[in-house]
Parts: sequence; structure tokens; C-alpha cells
Amino acid sequence: MSLAPLVVDLFTLKDRVALITGGAGLLGVQHAEVIAAAGGIPILLDLDEARADAAAQKLATQFHVDAWGAAVDITDQAALQAFLARVLERHGRIDILINNAANNPKVESQVGFSRVEKFPLHQWDADMEVGLKGAFLCAQVFGAEMAKRSSGVIINISSEYGLNAPDQRLYRIEGLPEEEQPVKPVTYTIVKSGIIGMTKYFATYWGARGVRSNCITIAGVFNGQSDEFVNRYVHAVPLGRMARPNEYQGSILYLCADASRFLNGANLVVDGGKSCW
Repeated sequence: MSLAPLVVDLFTLKDRVALITGGAGLLGVQHAEVIAAAGGIPILLDLDEARADAAAQKLATQFHVDAWGAAVDITDQAALQAFLARVLERHGRIDILINNAANNPKVESQVGFSRVEKFPLHQWDADMEVGLKGAFLCAQVFGAEMAKRSSGVIINISSEYGLNAPDQRLYRIEGLPEEEQPVKPVTYTIVKSGIIGMTKYFATYWGARGVRSNCITIAGVFNGQSDEFVNRYVHAVPLGRMARPNEYQGSILYLCADASRFLNGANLVVDGGKSCW
């Protein structure tokens, strides 16, 4: 007996409507691509509507799905409610929410920007606003809609720096005094740790109403970093390299699809084995 029909049924996303925040970003587009390839309808939410719409139109042409992009401020509850009405008018349902949007505060040595002692409060507020408040509001608005229909999936995107603290040695610059050394900002770890906790909360809060909530913890993606940084980073990865942008697509598909229908509240760590050491 062939297993092919079973495999297709387990991994198809045919006609399922998926909202992806930060949809025009490096990984947001990758998430949307695998959803479209599986027959789903990705909707790319981003402040940059032109980029989101361009990426969506490319997917629509390539995979023959009704993909589209939209400008939505995920920190604005009223804007999210209005967007929900648009989605329901066009599709009649929401099946998947991927909370992908987050600030990625830069590692900077200038005037000690990234160090705790000098970290600006306006940057703290901005990072929390997008990374935690935005993810919560999207779950509040779109997750509640899925719960009304007793079916849906929430996927939150965390980071290795939410599981373990950053290895600040990656960012060191020889010759600088300690108080001027650049570091990965504290807000990134706090946001990504909070995302893992939020995942578990929603898993228990909406699980009995048919909405599954899971998390993917990702590691460093190669995106033109310096050779020096890459060499430092891959030394700590058992697979000996950084991730490629498309290497989280399988995890996204699995968590969206019926293949994971009994998986709820899980944190899927996809880091090349880095957290094993």
C-alpha cells in the first residue's frame, strides 16, 4: 500500500489562510513561500506594504494561490481588528498565525549603545512594543477568531538567544576597553524568552478550543556577516555552519500542517545542535 496519499494529507495546507507578521523580511518571505508551496494562502503583514505586496505577488504567480501583502501596525489593536474584518471578508476564515515580526536591535560599539549600562529606554520600549506586545495583540485578535471556529495554529518565532544568553564573545573587538565592547542587546533575549513563555500560555489557554500554539527557536542565519563573525559562530555549531534562510521551512510546514496535530506547547529548537554544547 502506497503511503503517498497519507503523506500528502498530512502536509497539505490547501486553501488554509495564514497570516505572517514581518512578512516582507528575510524569514517572513521564506515562511510564506513554503505555505504557498503547500497550497495555502499566505498574507504578508509588514509596515513596508510595497515589499510585502511584491513578495506576495511573486508567490501568487509561482504557486497559483491568492497570496497578498498589507501594511499593518501590529502594535495597534484597532488596526488589527480592522484588518481581521478585511481578511474575513475576503477569505471567510483564518487558519494560521505566524508571529514572526520583531526588532533586531543592532550590536554597536559607538558610545556603548548596546551595553546594559547605557542602553536607551526608547530602544527598550520599541523592542518590547513590537516583539512582545505585537505578538500578544496578534494572538489576541486572530487567535480569538480561530478559537471561535475551534480550529487554528499559532506559531511563534523565538531565537537561540531566548533559550540561552548570547555568547558575547562573538561580538568582541580586540583592543577596546571592556566598557566599550559591543554586545547583543538585552532586549532581544528578553523578547525571545517571553515568546517561548507566551507560546506555552496560549497552548493551555486555547488548546481545548482547537487552537494549537507552538514555537520555533532558530539559530543564526547567514546573511552577509563578516568572515570573522561566521568563523567564530560556526565553531560552536556541531553542523559547522550557519543556517540558510530556507532551512526553517520544513519546521514551519510541519507545525502548520496536520502532521503535528497533537503537538501543542512545544518549542522546536532548530539550531544545528548548537544548544547541545
